[in-house]
Amino acid sequence: MSTLGFSLFQLTFVCFLSLQLIFEKEGVYLHTNAKRSNQDTTIPGFIRIVERVTLEWSPLEDEGRTAPAVLYTKKDGEGGEEDTNFDPGYEPDWAVISTVKKDREHVPVRDSGQWSFSLPLSELYSLRRARFSLGRNFLVFTSRGGHPLPPLHFHRGGTRELLRAMHRYIILDQSPVDGRLFLAYPHDSGALSQSFDKLQLLDDGGSDLVSRFIQDPYATTFGGFSKVTNFFKAALRPPDSSVYSRTAQDPSFPLQPDEEPGFELITCGVELGPRPDVTRGQPMDKWEEFLDPQGRVKNPERIKELVFRGGITPNLRKEVWKFLLGFYPWNSTTKEREDILRVKTDEYFRMKVQWKSVSEEQEMRNSLLRGYRSLIERDVSRTDRHNTFFSGNDNPGLTLLHDVLMTYCMYNFDLGYVQGMSDLLSPLLFVTQNEVESFWCLTGFMELVHQNFEESQEAMKQQLLQLSVLLKALDPELCDFLDSQDSGSLCFCFRWLLIWFKREFSFEDILILWEVLWTRLPCDNFHLLIACSILQSQRGELIGSDHDFNTILKHINELTMKLDLQSVLRGAEAIYLQLIQCKELPLKVQQVLGLYIPSSSEEDSPDSQASETQRLLSESQAGAASSNSACGPTSP
Repeated sequence: MSTLGFSLFQLTFVCFLSLQLIFEKEGVYLHTNAKRSNQDTTIPGFIRIVERVTLEWSPLEDEGRTAPAVLYTKKDGEGGEEDTNFDPGYEPDWAVISTVKKDREHVPVRDSGQWSFSLPLSELYSLRRARFSLGRNFLVFTSRGGHPLPPLHFHRGGTRELLRAMHRYIILDQSPVDGRLFLAYPHDSGALSQSFDKLQLLDDGGSDLVSRFIQDPYATTFGGFSKVTNFFKAALRPPDSSVYSRTAQDPSFPLQPDEEPGFELITCGVELGPRPDVTRGQPMDKWEEFLDPQGRVKNPERIKELVFRGGITPNLRKEVWKFLLGFYPWNSTTKEREDILRVKTDEYFRMKVQWKSVSEEQEMRNSLLRGYRSLIERDVSRTDRHNTFFSGNDNPGLTLLHDVLMTYCMYNFDLGYVQGMSDLLSPLLFVTQNEVESFWCLTGFMELVHQNFEESQEAMKQQLLQLSVLLKALDPELCDFLDSQDSGSLCFCFRWLLIWFKREFSFEDILILWEVLWTRLPCDNFHLLIACSILQSQRGELIGSDHDFNTILKHINELTMKLDLQSVLRGAEAIYLQLIQCKELPLKVQQVLGLYIPSSSEEDSPDSQASETQRLLSESQAGAASSNSACGPTSP
């Protein structure tokens, strides 16, 4: 190959079959996560498409030999290699789904070297592309086996030429959900013209789907829906309206001023306004004045507003929590609450007798109950042992924790007990100091989060995707950075969402955070805004340092007990106010925030929903200031 052929972009197209080379590009780097002192973390190399329509990448030092590859598998104890970069981002105890064994007959990614890989284009499932606002472009390829390949960083440009070359052999169609994700189809794909059955939305089976999600939730979750959407788009869209007909195929497509040649920057597309300043109020310290002569709560919404603004003083928590968690209806009288407590006490002890009356011999034939008991006993022995209520041996608090969790298995035997539920119960038991009341408060709490613990993990996947939607709208550059370091799945947030930040804040802070979240103000997904607030508070440390996947995970885990709750809450509320004030907020963001409810009526429109929420928060802030004037100035 001549020197002239490598000039400018050092790009070569070879059309002669004898050379068996269709495309080649130098200056494509792999940023490794390997912790090896004798190796660089940035490896220069070539990307090629060869005549057998295979995409290859190999290090510069491997030039002259066939392109090798890395085999990405999860260790299953039956051979194969372990993916040293795989880490779900949370402790093994939080892996509710068991390790999944791959049952595919072939792995299209060939293993013949340390870093290189080779993937037939027919086995390409998806392509994600992104760039930093001040950095270089990178592409992430995912195989049909669900294995994301290492991100490839184009230090010298050339992404447009690569996409044009790929488009000669496959169709790349943009996902309607994620503008940076493209699904790959063969040109003669029959799936797009077949029935929905033959579209194979879950063609890899449920178990493999979970494994694929942990590695790449975008391609896994969006991919199935995109197949349906693309089925209609192919029939309804004019040929010249295809995304790639405007970019990869059309050399005359005008470039944006800040684009590297051949790369289209895809962002939220909406300019967010300034983020407002938010102040927190004082804890609610009055209760009796909100009750009428019969004991009914006169203004439940006002109570929620005050709790959201400042929390509750410790002496009132035991009473107010029972309303926030649905043990007592807001409109119940004092007499009705006495009746409710009596009925619920009888019901609790009937369920408790059920498991306590099971003999050891019976339990030996009930593996499910035996398994629940074993998990509960193990978790109880290590739950909040630093708290005096649960510390020491033979502590009655531990006995109550065990008994309430065992009784919950009788209440909801389908779900039973899953690791993490003990973390939800311990603050309830600590505040109520009552076995029956803590149980029914737990059932109310589980109504909000029980889907987190279901084996399918669909709710956890959905929340991680919603968190990604929010973060992309708020901070596309941070998202691109996380993508480039194999952290775009946000799986390191799994534990945050599973047990509502229980391990991230101090015990006292968790009491405040949970009562704020139980108000469901300003939206049901406020816990996702809490996560956004934490991530954005760390963006300088993440982007400004030489982090890779492993060090990002380490940094996030080390935030435990170092976060300032009031600052995080102010940030989360400010993010919400900033988003709802955007007049062109993307529909997906509106849906996450609960601002968009499909309806033909005027009052259910997104604009009126946003206005109503803004009014509620404005009244809440003003009311908090006036009601707390007697208690002292509002804390910043």
